[in-house]
Amino acid sequence: MNITLRQLQYMLALEKFRNFSRAAESVHVTQPALSMQIRELEQSLGLTLVERRPRDIRLTRAGRMVIDHALRIDAELKSLEADLRRGQGQVNLGVIPTVAPYLMPRALPKLQAVQSGFRLREAQTHELLEDLRKGRLDAAVIATPAPDTEEITLFEDHFLLAGLPEALERLEGISPDALDPGELLLLEEGHCLADQTLKICNVNRDARSVDLGAASLTTLCALASGGMGVTLIPEISAVAEQHASPKLAVTRFAKEPGRVLRLVRRADAVDDGEWFESVANILREAGQSVLDDARRDIPVQPAAPRMKMQAAQ
Repeated sequence: MNITLRQLQYMLALEKFRNFSRAAESVHVTQPALSMQIRELEQSLGLTLVERRPRDIRLTRAGRMVIDHALRIDAELKSLEADLRRGQGQVNLGVIPTVAPYLMPRALPKLQAVQSGFRLREAQTHELLEDLRKGRLDAAVIATPAPDTEEITLFEDHFLLAGLPEALERLEGISPDALDPGELLLLEEGHCLADQTLKICNVNRDARSVDLGAASLTTLCALASGGMGVTLIPEISAVAEQHASPKLAVTRFAKEPGRVLRLVRRADAVDDGEWFESVANILREAGQSVLDDARRDIPVQPAAPRMKMQAAQ
């Protein structure tokens, strides 16, 4: 069985005009050409779809079934054409796990309002870049530069020190690279945040006597609030993680390290990119809203100079 869109189009025209000549004229083909396509469709299905009469045609039960499906297919095709004209087809967006739970709840409602379809995938950076390369994703929010991509900077996300209040009081005024590697908690290998933390704190993971690698920031903060050590957390996560772990205290460094969050897509993408800028603007606005909440709850020291970090490759 090999039903073509052309055959379905001809069936719809025949159902509308109830005459082979007028149906053929409406789709700009000759009457014999239209008749031949209907015959081929019937032969392919092994069914009679049209009863030919001297002055009229009638659809059989099978013919009416074909018309019902053809109408739905025609409606979907028109919807597709409209979406493509507006540049509003489904966007497949990837986001790293240390950003997705904190940024996307605020961004998604607005993204869904301006896009006809939206699909979110949360995964580590290397997985997102592979999906981007293979066309499974249209764009990704990551925190490290990526080759062969076009990028739009979203915002800078500073790193804060988190742990029990007594631990932070003891470490007040300390710089990240002066933290004791033995009490530094990290995400498991593969997370770019873990690599960035090691770089900021000038620590070698292999040299640590105890490695309590966590799969998520929530687990990491739960360990810290349980007195297992201290950790660096992104500013974007601070409010949510303090709510999740009420014993967790968070403080700022005098010189704040940070990461740059960016929206990337393939450099060789062939569309006009209007949707890309629109998505970036929404993500930037949502991110700034989350950061404003964090800076209200954990005020930035007015005179504190900020240290930008060269992102880990």
